[in-house]
Amino acid sequence: MKVIKAKQAIVLPKDVVVTVSSRKVEVKNKATGVTLRRDFRHLPVSIAKIDGGKKLEVSLYFGLSKQVACLRTVCSHIDNMITGVTKRFRYTMRLVYAHFPITCTINNGGKRVEIRNFLGEKIVRTIDMIGESKCIKSESTKDEIMIEGPDIDDTSRSAALIHQSCLVKRKDIRKFLDGVYVSASPVAELG
Repeated sequence: MKVIKAKQAIVLPKDVVVTVSSRKVEVKNKATGVTLRRDFRHLPVSIAKIDGGKKLEVSLYFGLSKQVACLRTVCSHIDNMITGVTKRFRYTMRLVYAHFPITCTINNGGKRVEIRNFLGEKIVRTIDMIGESKCIKSESTKDEIMIEGPDIDDTSRSAALIHQSCLVKRKDIRKFLDGVYVSASPVAELG
């Protein structure tokens, strides 16, 4: 059944400037100058400011149920952009090993991570961070690293690349639990 008009609204914070131009959304923080952009031209929705620029409305005319479901998705993406420019997303990862201690070196100002001695192997695994995300070592906890960044997509993809680089091959993964795992999901930290 088609819905005549489906809509969802987002309340915009005062220190955030949102610009919408033909379904391209740009979110900028006035104080810090952090800017995130996203293109929603692949979805049949209209995005407009309402209530004098205090709210952002995502609407759709004559949409089927799967198209109406896209409204919430677009709103969630824009919400994540607003959270990213006001705070920062942080993934906490732990280096887990049974016998061979994994060493993690952070180079290039947090933009490159090198993992050595995984399962006693001699090769060096090098992972470059995506976008503006950076990696830092935890001072309080041993064998813990944190990936921080304003864009949740870049930050989560960087954490996934680190996790995927240390997968155990040709062994029983129930027994060999070594690797780098996400211990805390994205937490918005003030930054």
